Amino acid sequence: MASLSLSFSSSSHFSSPLTPKTKTLNPKSIHDKTLSFSKVFHCRLSSSPSVHAQRGGTTRPKKEEHHSPPAKKRHWKEGEFPEYLAQKNSSSYSSRSSPSSPRPSKRNQNQGTEKKRHWKEGEFQGISEAQFVRSSNRTPLKNLKKKIDNRNNAKAWVNTVTESLADRMHKKLWDEALQVFEMLKEQPFYHPKEGTYMKLLVLLGKSGQPSRAQKLFDEMLEEGLDPTAELYTALLTAYSRSNLLEKAFAVLEEMKGLPLCQPDVYTYSTLIKACIDASRFELVDRLYEEMAERLITPNTVTQNIVLSGYGKAGMFDEMEKVLSGMLESTECIPDVWTMNTVISLFGNKGQIEMMESWYEKFRNFGIEPETRTFNILIGAYGKKQMYDKMSSVMEYMRRLSFPWTTSTYNNVIEAFADAGDAQNMEYTFDQMRAERMKADTKTFCCLIRGYANAGLFHKVVSSIQLAEKLEIPSNTSFFNAVISACAKADDLMEMERVYQRMKDKQCPANSATFDIMVEAYKKEGMTDKIYDLEQEKSNVLISGSESE
Repeated sequence: MASLSLSFSSSSHFSSPLTPKTKTLNPKSIHDKTLSFSKVFHCRLSSSPSVHAQRGGTTRPKKEEHHSPPAKKRHWKEGEFPEYLAQKNSSSYSSRSSPSSPRPSKRNQNQGTEKKRHWKEGEFQGISEAQFVRSSNRTPLKNLKKKIDNRNNAKAWVNTVTESLADRMHKKLWDEALQVFEMLKEQPFYHPKEGTYMKLLVLLGKSGQPSRAQKLFDEMLEEGLDPTAELYTALLTAYSRSNLLEKAFAVLEEMKGLPLCQPDVYTYSTLIKACIDASRFELVDRLYEEMAERLITPNTVTQNIVLSGYGKAGMFDEMEKVLSGMLESTECIPDVWTMNTVISLFGNKGQIEMMESWYEKFRNFGIEPETRTFNILIGAYGKKQMYDKMSSVMEYMRRLSFPWTTSTYNNVIEAFADAGDAQNMEYTFDQMRAERMKADTKTFCCLIRGYANAGLFHKVVSSIQLAEKLEIPSNTSFFNAVISACAKADDLMEMERVYQRMKDKQCPANSATFDIMVEAYKKEGMTDKIYDLEQEKSNVLISGSESE
């Protein structure tokens, strides 16, 4: 196998990522120059001068020449309190409360004193002597401190539980989040708001739980919270993510009947994306017509969704029409997402020339690339094993101070993994860790697949152990990579154990999972296993659609 090399060093001369230099570097340079990158491209933080707080001064009032001396703190004398007030109580209070009584000037009131003012003779809002005695001899309220502590503890408990709810929503633990939310709603002092319901509906939609989302939405209405267009859109999105188009359209019809919950461009964009994912392009045209009737103009996000859908379906004529309309429009002008969508479509299909051509067209249109744009180019070049261009794009990113991200490294690792080049794959992964870049599930999927392609099955085991040590989330793709590695090693018993663990973790299997195992059984001529697996596949897929 030809030697595959990749340069991670920056060149001092400018070169376009699409017109790379044709130079070959030793893969060992990746490892040798790992530590130098952190010094060359390290961000220096300039220390800003400290700002000292200045003490605000006040202007002392100028003393008048004939000013009376400040009055001293006055105490009650004998005969003034409380017997005197008991006699003067009614007359003084009525004279002060009368609107016709003259009000002393502010200057005379404040003249000669800036200290805390005490009541003077005839000014105190008097109370009777009996009332004063009763109030002074009143027994303190029992258990007052205990009640205050209980109230503070209740507030602290609410803060703690709400933080727990936010933490579970952040970790996408929808079942635990619902349990905490139900516990909070039982408390009389907790009243959930629209934002909490919105976050839970979005979480349930992303977790593939549209029925739970509908139940939560109904509970919200029963509690008297007024629905909004945003909440209805979140419910519609939950159905759309699970490809339940009929129920999603039912939510849309319900919104049309509510004056304060009319669908907007985001509602239609969500539904259009669901129709495109289900290849129901006739429904897309219907939704476009409905938007025009309601005078709702599609935005750039809507057009990017349709553009991506047409491209993935191979409908390039329709894609070109949408793109031409965006280039001529003054409202839905293409952006960097449009560029990323188009070049990724051609890059994934291996049409490198078309990808490069459209990249140059968007650059001429004035759209500047971003980190994701370069990652798409790197991934496309890597799949075609065009390592010189892949290296050139990475050098170009360094020169323009674009950071290498986890996606950047994943694309390079995936390119070497597909080719079975374990050595360069390891060099890239080592540099990724040396630059303190966090690996994710895709990183280890590529490593496992690369070691399996190279026949290094003992390193597959070590990669799985490292993933567990780093607490990498294991999803369907991760288990599929491990099952595929076991199948390539002809270890069917271990493959079945991994599949059983996948079910124990309640990780849903997909068509790729069953296809890998069926091929492994066919290789060994185990027809009975294939029959059982086919039956299980149909049951799993049917039950999965019913649960959605």
